[in-house]
Amino acid sequence: MELNFPNPSRSFDAAKNRIRFWGYDSAMEISFFVEADALKKLCPEMSNVEAGFLKAFDAARTRIHKVANKAYARRSNGSRAYILAAKDF
Repeated sequence: MELNFPNPSRSFDAAKNRIRFWGYDSAMEISFFVEADALKKLCPEMSNVEAGFLKAFDAARTRIHKVANKAYARRSNGSRAYILAAKDF
């Protein structure tokens, strides 16, 4: 089953330098994190401040959702949180 992303919310995790967003498998909420290096790969011109991270995420949202779906589809550990790294893109 493919995830849904009805909630456009995302947040910046300054401590770990990444963006968090959520997908849904029916009623189950799945957390995803996109690392800074992945965002820089997708948007090399992004700035290293919160607004830059959020803008890069928004610009690449469709691609990020596709990669999140692939990561979720190959789940084997029953995790409810996934980290998307540069190698995933």
